[in-house]
Amino acid sequence: MHIGLITSEYPHPKVVHAAGIATSIKNLAIALVEKGVRVTVFVYHQDETTIFVDQGVTVHLIQKKSYRFLGWYLYRKHLQNDINAVVENQDIAILEAPDWTGITAFMKFKVPLVIRFHGSDAYFCKLDNRKQKFKNFMFEKKALKSASAFIAPTTFAGLETQKIFCLDHKKIKTIHYGLQLDHFVNKAPDQFEANTILYIGTIIRKKGVLELAAIFNKVIDTNPEAKLVLIGGDAPDIKSGSLSTYKLMEGVFSKSAKSNVSYLGKIPYTEVKTQIEKAHVCAFPSFAETLGMVTIESMALQKPVVNTCIGWAQELIDDGENGFLVHPTNINLYAEKIGMLLNNTTLCATIGEAARVKVERTFNIEKQANKNIDFYKKIIDAHTFS
Repeated sequence: MHIGLITSEYPHPKVVHAAGIATSIKNLAIALVEKGVRVTVFVYHQDETTIFVDQGVTVHLIQKKSYRFLGWYLYRKHLQNDINAVVENQDIAILEAPDWTGITAFMKFKVPLVIRFHGSDAYFCKLDNRKQKFKNFMFEKKALKSASAFIAPTTFAGLETQKIFCLDHKKIKTIHYGLQLDHFVNKAPDQFEANTILYIGTIIRKKGVLELAAIFNKVIDTNPEAKLVLIGGDAPDIKSGSLSTYKLMEGVFSKSAKSNVSYLGKIPYTEVKTQIEKAHVCAFPSFAETLGMVTIESMALQKPVVNTCIGWAQELIDDGENGFLVHPTNINLYAEKIGMLLNNTTLCATIGEAARVKVERTFNIEKQANKNIDFYKKIIDAHTFS
């Protein structure tokens, strides 16, 4: 079997951008290759057009192009033609693309297309209570309507997307993202920087970072030794018009809290694991995710996580057993759970051990890759005999 994955991001030095979606795609691609599946990744909106092989995965970078008129349409047709040529020459049997921005709208492929719900603009706008641009909605809807089937990383993300776009629920399969667990082994879980709280993710309102600032103020009130480490790129704030969400966070921090905050900005993905291992507690108070890779990465490294309680998170964490679930707006309770963990090393170890077990059971990429292969085969067979 030969599978083609279409994406705008992939973790590699030659690729312009890579975040959580990129990590999940690469984890899957490598796991599929290890199981004897050929994988070609098409990465669009890049600085150059080139081909290289990375850990057995063939990567096609497709350069971003500018057009005087109808650029959104003409670039899609350019992608379609490039991808179809490779599909035909390399016998690719099935393609997969993300739902974000409806990149496959107006494209026609020679093989079936599966769309994975990494998170559409419509999905995030609904969770974030924001109005979506009509054009964006129509692009995403057209892309989804032309797909043969869908993969959702959580049942919650699948149900919400199905309702937004009125999709056939029978075409949606929930397959969680997976981790290469041998890359996430904490050899010394009892060694960490005491009282350090870690957040990883874009500094943006929908991730609950303004609530996190208020939460940290409460934590500092009872634990002056607490430290907050933030990792991720700073983003503009749509609601206020501010060019920096971190500037808004600074306005929320109390004087005593602000002096105990370290904002590291973006760091290489290879360094993220070290930062997680150094943390005492990880906090992810997001309002909008489809799953949240950093959550399961932290759990795999046996860190106690205080996560949001919204929808998708309930499929990651069993509250009180392998982590804690609290709504981001419940500032006092969120701070209380963090403070409880900072003050109880035994509880941290117990929660961390259980978190690792949950990840091994539910998010092992070896098991998840098999589920993806079985689903791809089902779609290919249906297309062949239709």
